[in-house]
Amino acid sequence: MQVPLYQAKAEFFRMLGHPVRIRVLELLQHGPVPVRDLLADIEIEPSSLSQQLAVLRRSGIVVSTREGSTVRYALAGGDVAELLRAARRILTELLVGQNELLAELRQTDDGRTAPATLPTGTGPS
Repeated sequence: MQVPLYQAKAEFFRMLGHPVRIRVLELLQHGPVPVRDLLADIEIEPSSLSQQLAVLRRSGIVVSTREGSTVRYALAGGDVAELLRAARRILTELLVGQNELLAELRQTDDGRTAPATLPTGTGPS
């Protein structure tokens, strides 16, 4: 039985849903990185990093190569880097909207009148 596309997408985003995995992907955007450098940048236990790298490797979005005693990880393709850039753009837009709302709230706290616009159905009963 084939998994519906929306379910496959949900599983993909669930796999990405760990801060260490996201940080690893961010660090790999500019090219292969040795595990020792990932450890230095992320500052977690080696066993924890190893677990997170294994999840990313099993998913197929990172690949590893060994050169002597050095293991390097790299993104399997450029689409993941584009996804991270898109996430950054989306978060930036969300934060700008939150900053605008915060500014309005602060105006209200300063005793000035805030715009009296409430979404429909949220007013007093």
